[in-house]
Amino acid sequence: MNPEISRYNNSQSEEDRLISNSLAEQINLHLPEAENKIWHAHPVWFLEGNPIVGYSKQKKGIRLMFWSGKSFEETKLNVLGGKFQDASIFYNSVNEINSADLKIWFQKAKEIQWDYKNIVKRKGVLERLK
Repeated sequence: MNPEISRYNNSQSEEDRLISNSLAEQINLHLPEAENKIWHAHPVWFLEGNPIVGYSKQKKGIRLMFWSGKSFEETKLNVLGGKFQDASIFYNSVNEINSADLKIWFQKAKEIQWDYKNIVKRKGVLERLK
């Protein structure tokens, strides 16, 4: 795992650290080809420079976010609306993490992508890549 992500995870409270480490392990297992780094202050994984999944500590818990998750059409992922395609789920205990769900969502993250990498060049307009 990227040392920056390890530092991020280790800076969390005990339960949040367990959640973060579990999510990072699952992401790395199912998306071994993805580049990962701290981006905008939290761990993010990229395919060909395009952000696809990341997590962050928020008031409601650890938020696992998929940049193109709205298009996954998964009822367990919350879509907040707006012009972007993100969807997420919050975890407050490592026991809430469902590995089978994650495996499906990571596969969809590979197959369904919106072009966030070029959003600035396109003046805020998203185009679907896959």
